[in-house]
Amino acid sequence: MRTGIKHRGLTMAKRNKLIGFALFSPFLIGFVVFYVAPFLLSVVYSFTKGVVEFTFVGFDNYTEVFESPAFQIAATNTFKFLLIGVPLIMVLSILLALVLHRAFRGVSWYRSIFLLPLVIPVASAVMAFQVFFAYSGVVNTWLQQIGLVPVNWLDSDMAFSLLVGLYIWKNVGYNIILLLAGLNGIPDELYEVSRLEGATRFQTLRYVTLPLLMPTMFFVVIISIINSFKSFREAFLLSGTLPHTSIYLLQHFMNNNFENLNYQRLSVAAFLTFLVIISLVCLYFFARKKFFEYEM
Repeated sequence: MRTGIKHRGLTMAKRNKLIGFALFSPFLIGFVVFYVAPFLLSVVYSFTKGVVEFTFVGFDNYTEVFESPAFQIAATNTFKFLLIGVPLIMVLSILLALVLHRAFRGVSWYRSIFLLPLVIPVASAVMAFQVFFAYSGVVNTWLQQIGLVPVNWLDSDMAFSLLVGLYIWKNVGYNIILLLAGLNGIPDELYEVSRLEGATRFQTLRYVTLPLLMPTMFFVVIISIINSFKSFREAFLLSGTLPHTSIYLLQHFMNNNFENLNYQRLSVAAFLTFLVIISLVCLYFFARKKFFEYEM
């Protein structure tokens, strides 16, 4: 027995599939042209020499990049930024989300404060940081007024701390939104049962809230890792293409090689960055699955 309504020789199911594919095809074509094809081309560049006529050189480009002092500095600073910035923003986001999830006077006002950085353009935020932390800025003026020596914030090791602070300030509000959505999805009945069982607040947090919040936390960690690689915008606006050594990141290395038309070194760095991000995501996924499935 034939199922489905025929429409001009096609069943309704096939017609709907064709319409869906037609609507989806512009996105698919754009994704292939602007993402997949450039990515594959960069992989080819990383193993070849030349731009028009490719000459296969194996891993020579990778060896050259790994031996580059600029790449070593950039990779070290990027990993340092990840190891410090992502855990800090996660801990702060979870604590603030737990506080803002409670009903107390003025909670809407506090939520608005943390969401404000999301609507402020990056250039404006960086300009504000420059006004405060330039050598002749507001902070050094205050230090001089109390008899302390001015600090060259943007051209010293303190620039790294400023960049981490700017990253946290800019992205913590978005993390709080996601975590609040996850907290709102936890049924109140579970908290009532835990209170009836005599569980303390810490036990409720440990065995009810955090395990059920893990899917949201997983997504927030991934977003935080991706946003940490986007901190190049802030670093570039703060100090340009050649910033202080402490905030010279992999994106600076790639940007400078792009300006020098050294596509091979650029492609190697971009492909290594891709591998690092994928490895971090997979590592966190398997670690989360191993350590939290048993407890849930």
